[in-house]
Amino acid sequence: MECALQQESEPVPAGRAEQVAQVLPKGVLFATPAPGTAGQSRVPDAEWALTSAWSYQGQTATGTAAVYYGAGHDRLVQPMIFADGFGHGPSDLPGLWHHLNAAYPPHQHRLLDQLLAQGIDVVLLGFGARHTHIQANAGVAATCVRRAITERAGSAPLIVGGVSVGGVITRYALAEMETRGEDHQTATYLSYDSPHNGAWIPLILQQLAYFSESLAPGEAGQADLIRSPAAQQVLWAWVENGRYSGPVATASLLRVEFLEDLRRVGWFPVRPRKLGVANGAADGTGRNVPPDDLVFEWSALDGVVGATVRTQADRGTGKLVGGMRAVPMWASKSYTSDVPSFDGAPGGTLASYGMIADELGVPIANRYRSTCFVPSVSAVSLQYDPVEWTVDLYTDITALSPEQSQLDDYHCDSDNSEHGEVTATLAEWIVGQLAK
Repeated sequence: MECALQQESEPVPAGRAEQVAQVLPKGVLFATPAPGTAGQSRVPDAEWALTSAWSYQGQTATGTAAVYYGAGHDRLVQPMIFADGFGHGPSDLPGLWHHLNAAYPPHQHRLLDQLLAQGIDVVLLGFGARHTHIQANAGVAATCVRRAITERAGSAPLIVGGVSVGGVITRYALAEMETRGEDHQTATYLSYDSPHNGAWIPLILQQLAYFSESLAPGEAGQADLIRSPAAQQVLWAWVENGRYSGPVATASLLRVEFLEDLRRVGWFPVRPRKLGVANGAADGTGRNVPPDDLVFEWSALDGVVGATVRTQADRGTGKLVGGMRAVPMWASKSYTSDVPSFDGAPGGTLASYGMIADELGVPIANRYRSTCFVPSVSAVSLQYDPVEWTVDLYTDITALSPEQSQLDDYHCDSDNSEHGEVTATLAEWIVGQLAK
């Protein structure tokens, strides 16, 4: 990426920065969609306060688990641990329950209710800081596995997994436990639209987050999530600040170190049957989001502040992805080279452009609201280099042999649905697999 930045030498009018800050987006937007909380959540049968089984870089992560007993149970019998996903700050376990148990068409079934009716005890695992290092939160997952084994009546093997980054956290936790010679007693691993080989947030929106922060310092916002350890570890392309020029593919040392750690523990756990579902389509059909196209132009305060946002071009050299200005403080234009057109690729979607446009109060065509967040080829963990990403984003996964995935079995959605959304196609496949 190349950021062409112009800074004016003339004095900044008094109060200008404060004016600009008032019209810029606030809060953390690009996380896994906030779960709906309509209706009353089921009260857990038990709650566990958890401390990581190991420290990572001097930090000991914490978490909480909400335990729901399956039909006919008054204690754990057949535990399924399912971890929360990408976000900033602590997990919202009641919200996670609502999200995973939302009624899905056409018959308005509910995934968690179906699993509970099968006699599966659901343990929703949350983290005190979803945005911290994956290795640190993996220690919390390991503690949760140990607790489930201790409290389980009988010897039924565990099911362990998670939604979004939660699936990567539990993948690492199980593999690390195996490396340490610890029996995790897990027979099935399940990931739900997890970014096994990486995820995507448009580079121009990452820069816009830093731009907003530079004019409203001290307020928690989108830039806090972009620079968080978890984001650096899972985003294939990342920029470290609003002035950054340089490589973006696996640009963070944290991602490099995490991939090395995954290789050290064997990449995936060996013992469990490894299952995964993808919110993206399998047949190579992407969203109708053309590359190198204008998403929106925004201007406020009579043109003093503004932004141009374009979709990611399909590789090429020096392709404009947008720019920002705050007169007379600075103006920038950003260009990328040899970056694939992730925005329209098949995959679980996130309303990245739509959320920003709504915050800015600028119109946006519906086709541009949602873009690819976790490509299908990543969610089903096809075997390709997660650094170079030599894979075709539009690969027809249905035409591939099962051996080309690092999962033992997987299932994609019938269309490109929202990242982490429970759909009939995915829920019914999961229920069928876990009933075996």
